[in-house]
Amino acid sequence: MSAVPGLPDFGPLTVFTQARPALVPTLLLVLTAGAYLWGVRRLTARGDAWPVVRTVCFVGLGIGTLAVALLSGLARYDTVLFGAHMVQHMLLSMVAPVFLALGAPVTLALRTLPPRWRAALLGVLHSRLARVVSFPAIPWLLFIGSPFALYFSGWYGATLSSVPLHDLMHVHFVLMGCLFFWPIIGIDPVPGRVGHPFRILMLFATMPFHAFLGVAIMSVSEDGGGLIAAQHYLPLIGRADAVFQQQVGGGLIWSSGDIVGLLFIFVAAAQWMRASEREAAREDRRLDRLEAAERA
Repeated sequence: MSAVPGLPDFGPLTVFTQARPALVPTLLLVLTAGAYLWGVRRLTARGDAWPVVRTVCFVGLGIGTLAVALLSGLARYDTVLFGAHMVQHMLLSMVAPVFLALGAPVTLALRTLPPRWRAALLGVLHSRLARVVSFPAIPWLLFIGSPFALYFSGWYGATLSSVPLHDLMHVHFVLMGCLFFWPIIGIDPVPGRVGHPFRILMLFATMPFHAFLGVAIMSVSEDGGGLIAAQHYLPLIGRADAVFQQQVGGGLIWSSGDIVGLLFIFVAAAQWMRASEREAAREDRRLDRLEAAERA
């Protein structure tokens, strides 16, 4: 994509060849995956079933996506190529949270934790803070508003010159994605869940803002006007590459936001159909019981 001093040209193979896993995120991901697998093992050991697809979603696809974003060669380029950063942004905020939610870790924890810890988790889920933070309008505003605040202020430039702020930005992407997608796509009993029609409406409402953000980021002139974090990128890769990278990044968030958004809408619609089928089956059983009681 662009030449970076001291690094080979960015491409698909560099995701593997330039991997330099950091200690802290590696430990966090391994511990999270290990805790989930421990819960599955404890559940199955007592004879209870746990769908394999949930384990695949959480460990294989959710934790796996986080590993690609944070531990692969992609992480070596995220501060030097804006396009690489934007790929990482989408993985952390839109892909990994969905698979983590489909893994139903809260349900698993409630079924396997000791009574005291389970009570503490329920206390958190039912707390006033959780209800306020998960009120549907708040995650939606944070999800669509925080990228505008990040890229069109000095915050993004600050994350490029500070390792703690850069790591905090990654945590923010994951948390905002989880806060938004968990009640919509996930199956856990978390606060903030709304009816299926409203879930699809919320997903539809995010798509124009991704397009606006992408177009706004791409609107950089050839002379560098409108360049994001120019003081960082210009000395590093030059004006031409910096402009090109910003255009690539804007195009990525525009196109991937629409594509992934449509995929999420399809998933939400499928969940709505299954919920309607289950409700119809329950109603049929209720009517059958009433008919049997009348005959008796």
